[in-house]
Amino acid sequence: MTQANVKSVFRQWLCMGAAAVLSVGALSVTVGTTVAQAQAPEGRQFSAAAGEPVLEAQNMMSGNNFNGAVSKLNQTLSLPELNAYERSTIYQMLGASYYELNQYGQAISNFENAINAGGLLPNESQNLEENIAQLMIANGQYAAGAQKLENILSRGVPEKPSHIEMLTQAWVQSENYSRALPWAEKWFRNAGNKERKHFDLLNFLYNNLGMQGRQADIVKEMINRWPNDKQLWDNWASLLANGGREAEAFEVNKMLYLGGVLSSEQDLMKIVQYYSYYDMPFQAAQILEKEMNAGRIARSSDKLVQLSDLFRQAREYKRAIPILEQAASSSGQAKLYADLGEALYNEGECVKAENAFKSAINKGYNAGKSWMLIATCRYEDAQKEARPVCKNTTKEQRQNSTKAQKSQLAIDAFQKVPGGSKEGRDAKKWISFIQAEGKAVEDRCKFEEELAVELCNIKIKAAYDNEVFTGKWEIDDQACLEFKPAYDKLYRKKKKQ
Repeated sequence: MTQANVKSVFRQWLCMGAAAVLSVGALSVTVGTTVAQAQAPEGRQFSAAAGEPVLEAQNMMSGNNFNGAVSKLNQTLSLPELNAYERSTIYQMLGASYYELNQYGQAISNFENAINAGGLLPNESQNLEENIAQLMIANGQYAAGAQKLENILSRGVPEKPSHIEMLTQAWVQSENYSRALPWAEKWFRNAGNKERKHFDLLNFLYNNLGMQGRQADIVKEMINRWPNDKQLWDNWASLLANGGREAEAFEVNKMLYLGGVLSSEQDLMKIVQYYSYYDMPFQAAQILEKEMNAGRIARSSDKLVQLSDLFRQAREYKRAIPILEQAASSSGQAKLYADLGEALYNEGECVKAENAFKSAINKGYNAGKSWMLIATCRYEDAQKEARPVCKNTTKEQRQNSTKAQKSQLAIDAFQKVPGGSKEGRDAKKWISFIQAEGKAVEDRCKFEEELAVELCNIKIKAAYDNEVFTGKWEIDDQACLEFKPAYDKLYRKKKKQ
């Protein structure tokens, strides 16, 4: 209840008091005290001794002379043999006067004295108690006033809409939100034509009480009424996110972005983060790049790094490389040169990757990791070359092949991985593996050569065996003729002996 409303109530009390005093005074003047007492209800009448000063006080109050009225009424209270009704009435008038003088404590005290004096009917006491509670609330005694009003209602006093609204506001003002909530919900339900204030209050209370599910529902209802209020959409998305409903929050933010509602850098970055969080780095990168080009997101080095990271996560290394080159050259950070090297490595650009990694190493980046990736890139580049064939090649020719030379370059790079680094052990394994690959080639070639000789020896022997029957030595596989001298020297000589 506002100060203006309370003043209106108390002025009504003044009018009621004036009517009582004036009626008694009029009777006293025209027909005398005896007649007045005979016509008034027993015990609820003023004597001439009390009526005259009270009437003077009433006139002072009507003329806004409240200090004079207080003085006159206090003097009247000292009269002997005042009845309960007179005391209750005088205390009510004192309370009203003190209220007009902004002395609220005195006003409340005198109203309570009016009840305690025992001159009021039950309904009058009840009404005055309600008004005391309202005055306490209006005077900033929110919790005490609200508790008093709740006590009155608990005695069976009919509950009015004004009571509900007053209790809601009082408990909110006292920051006792759990006590305010049931009254606020009742106020909301009873409101025929719900206004924004009804929704805002429930939204406020649910938020402060941590009731995110119910808050999300009320905000959603508000959005249906006020769809152009961006703050409501933001609140709804936040509530969904905080309530563990991230996917729904993402859909809300996505809808706002596609609808052109989001414009601030903070909101736009939130969309980028959502796409990234939901494993859509390419879409996140597209949005970030688009908004940076549009100038709605600052083209800072950290944003460039984020953009390149997103493209790399999406395995779009070609699109990440120019961005990383720009970010690395502008910042000079070792980590960015290493990231550039990694992007180039993934694109198979070993020479450029090596240069980037060496720049990173020179700026203090992890040498073990850098040389490991340089060596790996060299090895993978070697694997693209054709495998050396055994037939018609010598061991020296195979060792000088492009594949063998690139494999050796990979070994050289693996040997530069610091032994004390965590990559050192893996580097040694790679060296052993590549060397084993080279040895396997030579072992295979040796096996193929030995197998060819063995097969030819079998054919040569068969030709000698057939010579007994045909009278001449013949062999179908002319390639085996190069092995005949060695065969003859090894086997035919022994036979002749």
